[in-house]
Amino acid sequence: MNNNVVAKKKFGQNFLIDESVVRRIVEAMPHNDNYIAEIGPGLGDLTKHLVNVKSVIAFEVDTDLCKLLNEEFKEEMNTGKLELRCGDVLEDWKVNLLDGDYDLVANLPYYIATNIILKALADPHCKSLLVMVQREVAQKFSAQPGNKNFGSLSVITQTVGYAGIVIEVPPECFNPPPKIHSAVLKIIKNSSRSSDTGMEDMLRVAFAQPRKTLLKNLSQVYNKAEVSNALESMSLSPTIRPHQTTTANYHQLYKSLTKI
Repeated sequence: MNNNVVAKKKFGQNFLIDESVVRRIVEAMPHNDNYIAEIGPGLGDLTKHLVNVKSVIAFEVDTDLCKLLNEEFKEEMNTGKLELRCGDVLEDWKVNLLDGDYDLVANLPYYIATNIILKALADPHCKSLLVMVQREVAQKFSAQPGNKNFGSLSVITQTVGYAGIVIEVPPECFNPPPKIHSAVLKIIKNSSRSSDTGMEDMLRVAFAQPRKTLLKNLSQVYNKAEVSNALESMSLSPTIRPHQTTTANYHQLYKSLTKI
């Protein structure tokens, strides 16, 4: 496509140019009849592969890139393989991004990646995510209990499914190269259950200071005696750190502390 296009910092644009990484993403896609939602198609380097596999609905905020994509993918749009929606996806995304079931496949702009993933996890029509994000973000969403990266994002993810890192991607695979390493994160949702706002508030408190005990953190907001009793009833040590217990235990803690 157009090699004269300059990435815009305000949109967090880093165009993926490594074809081997693109192939790994396509190979890792789930096999089903869902639509593909692509956020930030950029120059279309991933899009051109996606449209050969499934129907794609792409969301692009950059009006200059929308013009370029409209020209480059004219045939795919005419045949219904691609629908391009120009505008800020976050403004239109209330509960459901699309009316039907879809899989999110995208090279996400780093500055909105975490927000996009959380919205997708809460969207009942989103069945899976296969997204390029900052490596540290991918590690937080996919971390298991006991790992130092295990935190609120891990619990929220494990509430609805399971996650893993497909491949780590160095800066030179992009133009312009970012200052950080990236990773392709895959999340498969196996439940429509999601953590509500109250649960997420509790998780923020629980992981506010990871080096302190879970009891110490939660006691900043909740009654210390009640927290202590809840931990004891679950056979959890009062000295346990936030990353040392499980998603199931956090749900039980939430029920105990909020009397659900």
